[in-house]
Amino acid sequence: MTDLPPLPRVIIEPMVRRALIEDFGNSGDLTANILVPDNAHSALSFRPRETGIICGQQLAALTYELVDSRVNYELLSTDGTAVKRHDVTARVDGPARSLLSAERVALNFMGRMSGIATLTSRYVEAVRGTSARIAATRKTTPGLRAIEKYAVLAGGGYAHRESLAAAIMIKDNHIALAGGVDAALSRIKARADHMAKISVEVDTLEQFETVLSYEPDVILLDNMSPAQLSEAVKIAGSTQYRRPTLEASGGVNLDTVAAIAASGVDVISVGALTHSAPNFDVGLDAI
Repeated sequence: MTDLPPLPRVIIEPMVRRALIEDFGNSGDLTANILVPDNAHSALSFRPRETGIICGQQLAALTYELVDSRVNYELLSTDGTAVKRHDVTARVDGPARSLLSAERVALNFMGRMSGIATLTSRYVEAVRGTSARIAATRKTTPGLRAIEKYAVLAGGGYAHRESLAAAIMIKDNHIALAGGVDAALSRIKARADHMAKISVEVDTLEQFETVLSYEPDVILLDNMSPAQLSEAVKIAGSTQYRRPTLEASGGVNLDTVAAIAASGVDVISVGALTHSAPNFDVGLDAI
């Protein structure tokens, strides 16, 4: 996906500033300040060392801007672009000390976000030809949710619920503490804002049929087998009640996702997109 709008600066600038403060410590870049003359200029290229989806360009560019406004960041591949090993995805030129001092933070953001985008693209490819969407979850790195979900979008997935305030999602613990499915759904229906979508998690087909009668917007089918998911799809298609969006979750990996998608569910949520994505190896090399 290469037409993503940029993330608002007000969201990402605090992340970049925190990362730079962490990396600069109390004294800045001792190595560059000692070894590199103050008036030296240079140019470096960002090059992936593997094939995948590039992401994190906006944060890398902002990293350099905050370190030194004299650095020029030349964008060559937008977020969501498929890249090959050794492709040049961006170039930076300017004061050499600044190029070196900002390098690790820029690469950390790009490696993390490209890793998520690349893993997401593999899941998306695995379900191609079905109607299922691949979606993220809230299993994100604390403080980095916005950029990690953005990376999922760059890989062709969907962001799912951005926060607790984005939608009502009734899970097993909510049901237990509310006194059961009927009590929970009755209370939600009576008090929820009309603009808030309602999702309910179930883990048996019996629960599924009970919840259908309340006509929630989404029913999350947790840890069900492909056969159970297919049966749920069949029941939802033949019921007298409004058909909800059917979301499968739990036990999803690259070996199982195709069979889950073939069941006919609408959405497959995958926590691994953000909590288990490997770092994508990007280097910054002299031109």
